[in-house]
Amino acid sequence: FYHEDQSGQVLQQGISEPGAFSSWMAAATSYSISNVPMLPFYIYYSMFGFQRIGDLAWAAGDMRARGFLLGGTSGRTTLNGEGLQHEDGHSHLLAGAIPNCHSYDPTFSFEVGVILQDGVRRMLTEQEDCYYYITLMNENYAHPDMPKGVEAGIIKGMYLLRETGAGNGEKGKTRAKNVPQVQLMGSGTILREVMAAAELLEQEFGVASTIWSCPSFNELRRDGFDVERWNRLHPMEKKPRQSWVATCLEGHAGPVVAATDYVRAYSDQIRAFIPEGRKFISLGTDGYGRSDSREALRGFFEIDRYWIAHAAIAALAAEGKMNPQDVARAIKQWKLDPDKPNPLTV
Repeated sequence: FYHEDQSGQVLQQGISEPGAFSSWMAAATSYSISNVPMLPFYIYYSMFGFQRIGDLAWAAGDMRARGFLLGGTSGRTTLNGEGLQHEDGHSHLLAGAIPNCHSYDPTFSFEVGVILQDGVRRMLTEQEDCYYYITLMNENYAHPDMPKGVEAGIIKGMYLLRETGAGNGEKGKTRAKNVPQVQLMGSGTILREVMAAAELLEQEFGVASTIWSCPSFNELRRDGFDVERWNRLHPMEKKPRQSWVATCLEGHAGPVVAATDYVRAYSDQIRAFIPEGRKFISLGTDGYGRSDSREALRGFFEIDRYWIAHAAIAALAAEGKMNPQDVARAIKQWKLDPDKPNPLTV
C-alpha cells in the first residue's frame, strides 16, 4: 500500500551521503531537541552508509537518534552491475559494532513488516534510544505467507522456515533414523538459494534439511554473548541460560551450513553458539565485487544453491553420515570446478 500525504516530507539531496545522513540525524533527534517525535527513514545504496559515513553513524548512536536506515539493493551479488564500488559485502559487520543499532537482512515482506513494527514499538512506545538498519533487495520473487508464531524469532534473528525430507514431522523428530539431516541457514536474497539447495539435497541425495531464516546474525551474536556473560557471572544457578541459536537447534540433528550475501565473518559470528560437536560451515562473498549476472556472481563467490548443497554434503561426510564418493558425485553432477581460484584472491 502506497500513500502520499502533504503533512509528510521527502528530502532528495543528491549524491551527498554526509548531508543526507545529517538531515536524518536532525529528524531522528527531534524528539529531544524540538519535542517533536519523528521516525525518519533514510533510503540509500547500502554501500553508501556505514562504509562512507561510519563516523556519523556512530555519532547518531551517541546522540540517541531514533529512526530507520534502509540499505537498498544490498549484498555483494545483488547489485550486480556496478562492480567494486557499490557491491556491499560487509555493512552488517560495521553496523553490528554500534551498540544501539539493530541491523537486519530480511528476505520476505512479512519479515520487513515485523521488524518495522518492532522498531516503532521500541523507539516510540517504549522510548528506547536505538535505531534500525535494514537491508533490502530489488529482485522479483514470490513472498509466502508468514508462518504462525515466528514473530519473536524474526526479531531475535532466527526462526524455522520449513523442513524438507521424507518422513519429516514437527521439528524433524519423526524423520527416519537413516536419513542424513542438515541444518541450512540463510538471510536476505541468499535464503532463496538455501531453499533451492534443500530441494537439490532431497531430490538428488536423499538428504533432509531444516531451513532457518536468519534475518540478523548480529542480533544472534549479541544474544549469545549476553547469555555467555550471564552464565559466567551466575555460577551458582542450577540451570544455565541458553543462546537463541542453541535453543533453536535443539532437537534438530546434523551439521550446520550458513550462507549470506556478505563476507563469511557475518554468519561466522554465531559459531561459538553452535552446539558442541556440530560441524559448522559459513559461506559468504569474501573478495572484491565485480560486474556480472547475479547467477554468475553467486557461482563465482560459491554461495549459490549448488555450492550450498555441496557444502552440506561435505559436512555430512565429515561427520560420517555420508562418504567422500558422495562429495565427489556432487562436484561432478553440479559441474563445480574444484580447481577454480579462491574468490578472495582474484
